[in-house]
Order: sequence, then C-alpha cells, then structure tokens
Amino acid sequence: MTATTIEHDAMRRALDIARNGPRGINPQVGAVLLSPGGDIIAEGWHRGAGTPHAEVDALSQLAPGAARGATAVVTLEPCNHTGRTGPCSEALLDAGVARVVYAVADPNPRSAGGADRLHAAGVEVVQGVCHDEAADLLASWFTVQRLGRPHVTVKWAQSLDGRAAAEDGTSQWITGAEARADVHRRRGRADAIVVGTGTVLADDPSLTAREEDGGLRPHQPIPVVLGRSEVPTDAAVRRHPHSLLQYDGDLDAALADLRERGVHRVFVEGGPTIASAFLRAGLADEMLVYLAPVLLGGSRLALTDLGVPSIDQARRLDVARIERLGDDLLIVARPHDARTPEGEES
Repeated sequence: MTATTIEHDAMRRALDIARNGPRGINPQVGAVLLSPGGDIIAEGWHRGAGTPHAEVDALSQLAPGAARGATAVVTLEPCNHTGRTGPCSEALLDAGVARVVYAVADPNPRSAGGADRLHAAGVEVVQGVCHDEAADLLASWFTVQRLGRPHVTVKWAQSLDGRAAAEDGTSQWITGAEARADVHRRRGRADAIVVGTGTVLADDPSLTAREEDGGLRPHQPIPVVLGRSEVPTDAAVRRHPHSLLQYDGDLDAALADLRERGVHRVFVEGGPTIASAFLRAGLADEMLVYLAPVLLGGSRLALTDLGVPSIDQARRLDVARIERLGDDLLIVARPHDARTPEGEES
C-alpha cells in the first residue's frame, strides 16, 4: 500500500504547520485531515505540553461525524499512550477515520504502537511518507528519546587544505558572507551554543544569532562555555540576552545538565579543541563543515586528535547534503552508525 500524490502533498503541508508548534520536551507534529475525495477539511498541530496532540487538534475543528471515512496525514505515528492527553489512535478510531498516513515511527516505547492499534481495528495504514523530511524536523527529539541527551551539531569552517586559521592565528573570515549568514540562521534554531574558554579569550564572541542587518534574531541560544578558565567580566558573551552557563571539561555532565534545563538542540561552535572533543567522545549527531576555496597551509588544523590510530578505525560519515553558499560549500554529515526510526512506505 502506497500513498497518493494528494497524500504526499498533504504530508508536506503537515510538516509546514508542525513548525508552528514550540520546540521543547514534546515533538513538533502536524496533521492534515482529507475528505474521502481528497480535499483538506481540517489541520492541526501540537501546541505544547498538556495541549491536544496534532490529530486531536485537527479533529476538534470538525463537527461530530464529519471525519468519518477521512484520511489522517500525520508527521509522527499516532500515539497509543495515555498521559496528560489520551491516545491519538483511539481518537482517530472514535472519529471514524478510515486511513492514516504517517511519516516516521514513534521511537518512545511508552507511546508507540498506534499504527498497530489502528491496523488491528481495520484502518488502512501507510508509513514512511516524507520520512527524511520528518526525521530532520524531529532530529533533536529523536536524540533525546534515544540517548537521553540533547542533539549535538558540531560546526566548523575550514580551508580546502583543512586549516581553521592562518599560521599567525587569524581566521576572520575564512568563509564569505552567505556562509556566515547561514550559521546565524542555524544559531537561531538552536537552544544553546557552545564554545571553549580558549575561543572566548582569543576571539571574544557574543554567541548571539543575528539577522543579516545585524539585529538580534527573535530566538537566542543560551551561551555555554566549556573550561575552567574564568570568563572576563567585560567579555561580550556576558552581554548576551541569556545568562552565561559555564561547565568544566566533562561533556557528558554538561549535556546532562542542559537536558535538565530543557535544552534539546546544542550548537557547538568552538575551535578545533572543543569540536574534536565532541567528535572524539562520539557526541556529535550532525556535522556542518563550511568549506572555503582558499589554501592556508601551516599547522592550524580544523580538527585535532580524534582517537583514530589507523585507517580501519576511521569515523565513517554519511553525507546528508551539500549546499553552495556563495563561493563556499556546506557539507552536512552525520555518523554512519546513527539511526532514525524506520519508515519505509508499506
């Protein structure tokens, strides 16, 4: 059983409206209800903890019985769990929905099983529609569910020959304006931005997310500094809209504390030492490598020791995509052994 073109279009719409929901302890989920003839009759999204889930939000917009025979298109498998709200699988059955199309399976064993419950009740179920797009939207939530820690993105910029700076230490700017603007957009989607004390002392970064005109973006990541050296009282990061958090070099403890504070997306933007520490510890879920068409030579490598003694122990990556940003390239890569919930169309 496969999805129709109309259902694929509806899933893309569901992904768009899912982003209306807040990022946080709950996933961003969107739902679109289609009439038996394929027309959109209702839309909904999850608006935060304790509020109706996306499917129920959409159903609430219809008169009783109006969803009978409808198709529910949802970005995440309908839950089969009673928590602060009831199970969405039962709400769909009670409404008389005849077909459910979803993008990715629920990785949480406490709430998974909605697809099986629906199928057992005679509802047609199709999974895996726009799987990759939904998995990308829910990447941080998946990481929290699977590993119990925030999703970590490690970013660095380098020359074609793998250098992060010239031999005298200067590094502004290896990449061009378009690449730097992309970094600020990604900062604005993160919950926390991480650098080491060495970067703070050498570069005095503000760790803010800025618009192209220099103004602050509406959402600002929490500034985080790793290392025991004292951050100067007049450092730019102390003028950040959020209070500075500082941890010693224990990465696991830092991520655990950030998770307790509700942080789901961590953006690591320190120098080679911090980036390499996260990679060496196996704590990088995504890598953003901004590659500039320049040659620098010298000893200022973009990465340091990763704990790879021989080629057969190299850390294999999957390239998710490559983007052209002005004269620069952005390579988005993830660990080869990383897994997102399966979702082939069936």
